[in-house]
Amino acid sequence: MKNIVCFHLFNDYSGSPKVLRTVLDGLLKRNAKVTLVSSRGGVLDEINNTGLSRKNTYTYSFSPKAAVTMLKYTLVQLWTFLTAFRFMFKRNTVFFINTILPVGPALAGRIMGKKVVYHYHENAFAKSAFYRVLAGSMQKLANEIICVSHYQASFLKRRKNISVVHNALPTTFVTGLKPDSENAFNKQNVLMVSSLKDYKGTREFISLAHELPQFRFTIVINDTPENIEHYLSTNKISCPDNLKLYPRQDNVTTFYNDASIVLNLTNKDMAIETFGLTALEALAAGVPVIVPTVGGVTEFVTHGENGFLIDVQNLPEIKQTIVNLLSDRTLYTTIAANALKSAGKFSEEKMIESIAQILQLPLKK
Repeated sequence: MKNIVCFHLFNDYSGSPKVLRTVLDGLLKRNAKVTLVSSRGGVLDEINNTGLSRKNTYTYSFSPKAAVTMLKYTLVQLWTFLTAFRFMFKRNTVFFINTILPVGPALAGRIMGKKVVYHYHENAFAKSAFYRVLAGSMQKLANEIICVSHYQASFLKRRKNISVVHNALPTTFVTGLKPDSENAFNKQNVLMVSSLKDYKGTREFISLAHELPQFRFTIVINDTPENIEHYLSTNKISCPDNLKLYPRQDNVTTFYNDASIVLNLTNKDMAIETFGLTALEALAAGVPVIVPTVGGVTEFVTHGENGFLIDVQNLPEIKQTIVNLLSDRTLYTTIAANALKSAGKFSEEKMIESIAQILQLPLKK
């Protein structure tokens, strides 16, 4: 039996731990023996404990002070580096590193001669020098690298043992969606599911809500109510009456079922989406999307077909596109139908089978 030891730094409800949960559930169904090493407090806590051979957890959070965050990060790397040596004498073991952040256990794995597989979610080369150093370490330490898009893979200097496996949605998530283009059009509701980082476009989304009072706006922010309130007050941002703001949610299907359009307003000058999971979630709900013009998201959103590629710097065009879509029922239902059809190409089963092959697990019978 293959032993999969998975390391993930920060367990919350963002894209990479969501994908990891889907992957681990799939590996467990293939009778892999899985150990998870991650923090507490997110979607990974929902994995059935009886399915895992072991779950090692720790406390981790970000701090407003960069020095404090770096200290916490360093301590976790040291702890996971040492923890990894528990598996020194376990044969047939693969270290599965989710994101580029857990460098400590990756290094330990190579020292012990274990196979190290990275599931690479970020675009390190559009981030800070720290992330670029981690990306360089990944390319030296990994036996295999799984990228989530061709766009992301194109930045790596390394060319051997690179695989592109597009993300997919868990079947349990998809079954909770209720695609209905007529009903969605009538709701006249613009949704964004995002984090509180400036480059994610929270300010711009609220600005659109101010400028389009005839429509409803909903934003779900992956953070605590206290941090959201601090962000709004510090930046002197006021919310109009047609905007509803929600903190971190453990289930967002109800929000997609209540949406007419889903926006991704990531600023390409500050960060680029390597995949864009919220856009795929929207398509699976049969909801048109407006997303940036670059990044992995362009590999499944086609302008004018199942959504629209418009940069956040062009807010007037985004505004006009929202008006056009929510004023023309025929146009809307056509785009919505294409959205639902395109989402079907990204199946959970296909993603799991691809990763299982890379981990050298037996295919599902």
